[in-house]
Amino acid sequence: MAHTFYSVRTGKNKNTEGFEFPEFLDLFFRSFRNFQDEGYFDEYLGWRCVDMGEVPGKVSDVELDILLKIRKQGIWPIEANLGDLEEDDVFDLIEYLYQTVSKPIDGTFHDYARCGMHWETFRKSEGEAEFAQKMNELLALYKGAFELSPQGEILHKPEKGFESIFEADIPSSNENIKARVNSAVLQYRRHGSTIDDRRQAVRDLADVLEYLRPKVKSVLTKKDEKDLFNLANNFGIRHHNDQQKTNYDAALWLSWMFYYYLATIHVLLRKLGNQSLNK
Repeated sequence: MAHTFYSVRTGKNKNTEGFEFPEFLDLFFRSFRNFQDEGYFDEYLGWRCVDMGEVPGKVSDVELDILLKIRKQGIWPIEANLGDLEEDDVFDLIEYLYQTVSKPIDGTFHDYARCGMHWETFRKSEGEAEFAQKMNELLALYKGAFELSPQGEILHKPEKGFESIFEADIPSSNENIKARVNSAVLQYRRHGSTIDDRRQAVRDLADVLEYLRPKVKSVLTKKDEKDLFNLANNFGIRHHNDQQKTNYDAALWLSWMFYYYLATIHVLLRKLGNQSLNK
């Protein structure tokens, strides 16, 4: 476990709760440069040789590639646009760099004018793992609660106390259930998700419970079953009618319903023991 120093332990450090965006941006750029200097982007984004000049990688025009994929101008090259970058830009760049990083393994050393290594062999999976680890270390220092997933997506961190539910396997062999739950979790946690995105994620979890409803009767009382579905039906999540309650703090209630439904699905699937769910 990493040592926590005095000023952070006692709350006297102004950055105890995390760095503000300018500090995080500086840390991101310095980490990017370290990976770049060590050749982790040579395979895809190219490199520079004192004899050959700029040598393109697998992505022949990085600025065009970013424009087509991220749909943004003015974020590459990073150093030239650093002062204009905002949080969304940096997160887009982190996801893009995850797709274009690979660990240099072998090559030849060009000693003229101390040019350095010309890498020829790379391992993408190892580069992704090392890059993700470093980015998550930086994101952990940022005031915003985000993390980079193993698939290279910036996600909202789980609320405190709910971390384990995202790490746990969905206790079902039914691919329909697993796909719907995983899709709902990703939609809810994805950086930039809107209230409508989160409402849809809760709706998808409610649909999974509806799918399980015939089996649920064996492990829930009639009242508990009714209450479970009344939440989604009466708070403007699923069906729409003039009896529904819509004058509530959507962000707060959607968060509560999402975690409640997700936890309930895990509990019910374990209780049902996966019996006949594939029928």
